[in-house]
Amino acid sequence: MRAIVILFAMLLSACSTQQGRYQMADDQAPERLPEQVHTDDAQPRYEPYSLAGNKDYTLNGQRYEILREPRGYQEAGIASWYGQKFHGHKTSNGEVYDMYSMSAAHKTLPLPSYVEVTNQNNGKKAIVRVNDRGPFHNERLIDLSYAAAKKLGVLQTGTAPVALRLISPEKPAQDEWHSARHHAYYVQLLALSDGLKASQSAEQLTKAHGLPTHIARRDQVYRVRFGPFYDRGQAQQAMQVAKQHQLPGAFIVTEALVNDDTSVTSAKTNNQ
Repeated sequence: MRAIVILFAMLLSACSTQQGRYQMADDQAPERLPEQVHTDDAQPRYEPYSLAGNKDYTLNGQRYEILREPRGYQEAGIASWYGQKFHGHKTSNGEVYDMYSMSAAHKTLPLPSYVEVTNQNNGKKAIVRVNDRGPFHNERLIDLSYAAAKKLGVLQTGTAPVALRLISPEKPAQDEWHSARHHAYYVQLLALSDGLKASQSAEQLTKAHGLPTHIARRDQVYRVRFGPFYDRGQAQQAMQVAKQHQLPGAFIVTEALVNDDTSVTSAKTNNQ
């Protein structure tokens, strides 16, 4: 019963957050900056395209077709940036938008993609990870995160002419690819003794946040978790979402992969 009450409060909080987002007429920079805004370039690495956000789509009568052969892509246009209004909300590929990460939105590049962005006004460069769709305003080419816009000197002007160059990391050999994935990460949310309630809770969490959920059964206890994630940064973002929505006890669980499946060996992290 307590778990259901927590879930109900969480869903109400999520609705309230969404309403606040759309009540904000204009996007804005954060009211308070963290002690450090990290502007290190995103580190390109091979990633399979996400299941979400990679289908052709139509918006406001305009048809957008995802680039099927993007290798060698280069383009020049106008960059803008997005910040507080979308911070903490789901991106088009199901991740959570973090305005302090080096990320970006693009209308047709596959998700995720890595792009080198050059501000043609000042020559500054940044490598960003594209994980969202947009910008759907005028003839703008790319929407930068707050951190990326800060590094490129776009915050002061709002927009800037940029040149984009796609970075396409090679896919590792199959043996190397599988051996590189040593761990999976989960965000534990609830522990219940009723399997049906656990399934219902997992379904509600998925609908509320668009994040994958997983139920681990051990000793007649059903642990409802976000995941699996194969990138620790994504797991940390999911944990932040949980804590922002009435699940302050959420924590990351790391599980070793055996034959590409997760084993039962887990460890609660101290970095919460």
